[in-house]
Amino acid sequence: MVNLGSTNFASWASQKPNKLCIFLCYFDDIPPSPTLVGRPPEAVSSFCSVGLSELRWPQSMYQMRATSRASQAWLLDQFGVLHDGKQPYPGAISTLKNLAAHGAKMIIISNSSRRASTTLDKLKSLGFDPSLFVGAITSGELTYQHLQRRDDPWFQALGKTCIHMTWSDRGAISLEGLGLQVVESVEQAEFILVHGTEALGRSSGDSVPKKLEELEKILEECAAKRIPMVVANPDFVTVEARELRIMPGTLAANYEKLGGEVKWMGKPYQIIYKSAMAIAGADACDSIAVGDSLHHDIKGANASGIESAFITCGIHSSELGLKEFGELADLSSVHALALKYDAYPSCVLPSFTW
Repeated sequence: MVNLGSTNFASWASQKPNKLCIFLCYFDDIPPSPTLVGRPPEAVSSFCSVGLSELRWPQSMYQMRATSRASQAWLLDQFGVLHDGKQPYPGAISTLKNLAAHGAKMIIISNSSRRASTTLDKLKSLGFDPSLFVGAITSGELTYQHLQRRDDPWFQALGKTCIHMTWSDRGAISLEGLGLQVVESVEQAEFILVHGTEALGRSSGDSVPKKLEELEKILEECAAKRIPMVVANPDFVTVEARELRIMPGTLAANYEKLGGEVKWMGKPYQIIYKSAMAIAGADACDSIAVGDSLHHDIKGANASGIESAFITCGIHSSELGLKEFGELADLSSVHALALKYDAYPSCVLPSFTW
């Protein structure tokens, strides 16, 4: 446990009943960040709140012991934090149980094209106990709600006919209940709905597999006609069994480069964080976001004023030179990566393990 200045951090934290108490544990060969040495605990608290120009570096921390009261919300990413799409990461299930035993309110906050209920079903199939979570919010759920309600001027103007880019091997996304007409002709489309990167939806309700290059060709035609896009999953890539797979956010980013208009639903945008905190009944100051994507999880937490924990075993593991699960990243590499993505975590962990 680190003694920051003249005041012991644990003593200070115990006097803050409405704050998440984080005990910082440093390895002997990794010194504390120079930005924090000698500073009072209040400075560390301000630093962890992110968004301050004075303190920009993530903390030199590779292990966390945390106790949380019932009012604290843990906004948890799933892919790259809890599992790799095929199996749970070592220690993830026991960590969830430990946090739940200490009263943590845990919410899945995921850039998944699928609806929230499907996400919890997926976690159950991987061995996670859904009852440990107070709920889930996904980018796919937000997209569905906005297309159904149409209470936003932007969505009201979309129309009902769309080109639908979806999944094939990963399972197509249902549009039931939205009153949409899927078309295959760019001339007929009023907007583009992107759930996946493997297939093109048909008016019959099924889909035909397409290569990424084929989908990008269609988007070139759409951009020329200034057709707006809704992307139901802003992730650029995801980790699946230690491999990276292209996600809808890559198509959306390329569409913007072509001059196309994109409505991004999910992380790093505040809309999904507000939804997650509403589910937990918590404020930003009582929440912590845990994720493996600097651009989406950490940058989103920064924008929403939420403390964050960066998990290095996920999509950035190759950039950090990591070859094994749980391997410790070189802190200078983490610093460089944070600068590259302009995303600053409150703490850094090799995996979601307590």
